[in-house]
Amino acid sequence: MAGYMPKSKSDKWATPPEVYGPLHAEFNFNYDPCPINWKPGDADGLTTEWGDCTFCNPPYSLAAKFIEKAHDEWRKGKTVVMLLNVITDTVAFHDYIYNRAELRFIKGRVKFINPAEPEKRVGAPRGSMLCIFRK
Repeated sequence: MAGYMPKSKSDKWATPPEVYGPLHAEFNFNYDPCPINWKPGDADGLTTEWGDCTFCNPPYSLAAKFIEKAHDEWRKGKTVVMLLNVITDTVAFHDYIYNRAELRFIKGRVKFINPAEPEKRVGAPRGSMLCIFRK
């Protein structure tokens, strides 16, 4: 569940439970292609088959690739919920999200969790949105 890239330039920031919990209760996720505890040798979320209902908070450095993959998985008949920056002027947004996914804009800034220091939370530099591709 990597996310926000703060000044440390790390993509290793976890989704807070107050964001993930209600979404999991609503959708009952069975796959996460970007787990925060991913390590070399684990399956690559960009090349593996995703579950029937996937939560994806991609590393911001790879967001466009994960957006395209989410779109591809949705076209296979799967549900995908993505937590992303609100950036609507990108090619990925217009080619894969706009007029295809339900959009939910999150009020305020998500405070992502540093897995090395779980008590440390850092607010995202911009707003976040949920992009929901429903089967």
